[in-house]
Amino acid sequence: MAKIGIIGAGTWGTALAVLLNNNGHEVMIWSIIPEEVEMLRTKRQHEKKLPGVILAPNIDVTGDLEDAMTDKDILVLAVPSPFTRSTAHSMRAFCKEGQKIVDVAKGVEEKTLMTLSQIIEEEIPQADVAVLSGPSHAEEVGKCIPTTCVVGAHSRETAEYLQNIFMSKVFRVYTTPDMLGMELGGALKNVIALAAGTADGLGYGDNTKAALITRGITEIGRLGKKMGAQMETFYGLSGIGDLIVTCASKHSRNRKAGYLIGQGYTMEEAMKEVQMVVEGVYSARAARELAEKYEVEMPIITEVNRVLFEGKSAAEAVMDLMLRDKKVETPMLPWENA
Repeated sequence: MAKIGIIGAGTWGTALAVLLNNNGHEVMIWSIIPEEVEMLRTKRQHEKKLPGVILAPNIDVTGDLEDAMTDKDILVLAVPSPFTRSTAHSMRAFCKEGQKIVDVAKGVEEKTLMTLSQIIEEEIPQADVAVLSGPSHAEEVGKCIPTTCVVGAHSRETAEYLQNIFMSKVFRVYTTPDMLGMELGGALKNVIALAAGTADGLGYGDNTKAALITRGITEIGRLGKKMGAQMETFYGLSGIGDLIVTCASKHSRNRKAGYLIGQGYTMEEAMKEVQMVVEGVYSARAARELAEKYEVEMPIITEVNRVLFEGKSAAEAVMDLMLRDKKVETPMLPWENA
């Protein structure tokens, strides 16, 4: 049995608390929001955001960060990506040497273009930081619906240790050393999901969504490879797997926000309607800046930014994507008769 502190009591943190408690571990959840602490202590569930996912009586809930971190074998950092740096900064004072921290949020910081694990390592240099990612909606994990994820770490020892902690009959975990590829796939798929949702909001069909998913993973992989990630990662669970579920699922907040934008909502109106952090909006600018920095063509990412931040209509963005210059899909393959 491990002692685990869940730092962040949103839907994902809550669902993972249920999973880890079911696995026989001692779990404590921390929230910075007093009302959330009180709700989880008394109601034992997120009534609006995650109804029906009940916290067992032996899962403690606290508003004291030091209490949540003290004497813990593992810390699961589950705050939304815009709050990763500030939360990690607050954690540093209570973090022991070699503390295992598993980041489960997805994003790229706009100002620095750093992944979340890089931010945590900068703020808490004494920590052993890992990443858990993959196609895993909190609504399903919390209800013990079979799910498969990947854990990435700097060492095989840490990855396999965490694999054993999280793995169960309903939650299968693979390992990988490619943390960068995992995090880029997890962050940038949220931007593509905004595009997929927008297409749904415009009334387009499955053909359009399939095109966005397949060309989207091509864009993500192209950038990732240039940055030093492994292409195989983008064909796996944290790449195409996460992209499919985020673009297609009714649970996806990024897809829902995109859908509303396709219906005519502004970005601000869509985010207010979703009532949760839409991480694709925060990652979109960073994605475009990464594309420019590494000189990688990412037309879908570019058009999403124009719709979100430059007032371009969604329908016009789709038309411009369709009317781009003609391309070869697989330029690396030779023709039999050139």
